Amino acid sequence: MTTMTVYRCPCCGGEINFNSDSQKLVCPYCDTAFEVETLKMYEEQLQESQEDKMEWGNDFEHDTLDDEGIVMYSCENCGGEIIGNNETIATSCPYCGSPVVMNKNISGQLKPNYVIPFKLDAKDAKEQLLNFFKDKPFLPHNFKNDSTLDEIKGVYVPFWTFGCLADVKQQYKATQVSYYSDNEYDYTKTKYYLVTREGTVEFNNVPVDGSSKIDDEYMQSIEPFDFKEAVDFNTAYLAGYFADKYDEDSKASEPKANKRIQNSTESIFRSTVTGYSTSIIEHSNIQLKDRHVDYYLLPVWILNLKWNDKIYTLMMNGQTGKLIGNLPADMKLFWKSVIGYTVIFAIIIYFILGVV
Repeated sequence: MTTMTVYRCPCCGGEINFNSDSQKLVCPYCDTAFEVETLKMYEEQLQESQEDKMEWGNDFEHDTLDDEGIVMYSCENCGGEIIGNNETIATSCPYCGSPVVMNKNISGQLKPNYVIPFKLDAKDAKEQLLNFFKDKPFLPHNFKNDSTLDEIKGVYVPFWTFGCLADVKQQYKATQVSYYSDNEYDYTKTKYYLVTREGTVEFNNVPVDGSSKIDDEYMQSIEPFDFKEAVDFNTAYLAGYFADKYDEDSKASEPKANKRIQNSTESIFRSTVTGYSTSIIEHSNIQLKDRHVDYYLLPVWILNLKWNDKIYTLMMNGQTGKLIGNLPADMKLFWKSVIGYTVIFAIIIYFILGVV
């Protein structure tokens, strides 16, 4: 059987033909011309392209908790499961505020590899909260005085951290655009390029929180944590704090880790594609090797503020003091400021135009 090879234009996707006059392959739709060898190399590279292979496997070993006085606290309201030792002060759930009850010893459960101990105490968290107020110009005037710090709890949040070497190959369709004119017409000349980038990127401690009860955006917002200060897990670090029990295992967390790795590699490699008018990524291939996954407990202060019968939750990095959260805004004050700045801007423009 005879088969016919159809070449398509890399620029517009149209079918292209060989032009005997120019001895090039020419697209009749966008008038782009290609050297035969150039297009052949382009087709070969496309055929060699592979899909991402970002798999972590199931061959990671983790120890289990021994009978070291570790107990589980269960919230009957939200279903949260919190772990601690016998010295953990457990009066209410750090997430919904409902009373928690001590359940059973949880020896045999997966043991964290490392923990980053709390570096800042509850007093530091309150001071950071006052500083946080200062950066909110549209906060209701009576909020600082009338709101109450309903609850503040230190919680070790479960995190999976992913590390690997990523072999990356990316292809970009890039253009260089130039303009020129003659007595009759204006012309636009576009040159197209296939740009290839290859390399290896090392990733260490890519964090993904393993608790569905905590907003991922909150956890990413209070990053980074300094993993150099991590120590081997010991139940003594749980004394006086809660420790959330993960409900999303490392396998369920892989897509989030892969997304962060993909975004980072694309940003790194794209920064090297310079000197072009445009550049669009056409294909990316990421292969992971030397993979490792660790289970960490990371320190977080949860602060619940009550105002006008509503709870506002803020979270603070217990190591660095970085604090985030949503607070109410005085919309009347906001619009007054907008109108005030608009009037000032209009007066400035009036005087500038008047002088001119």
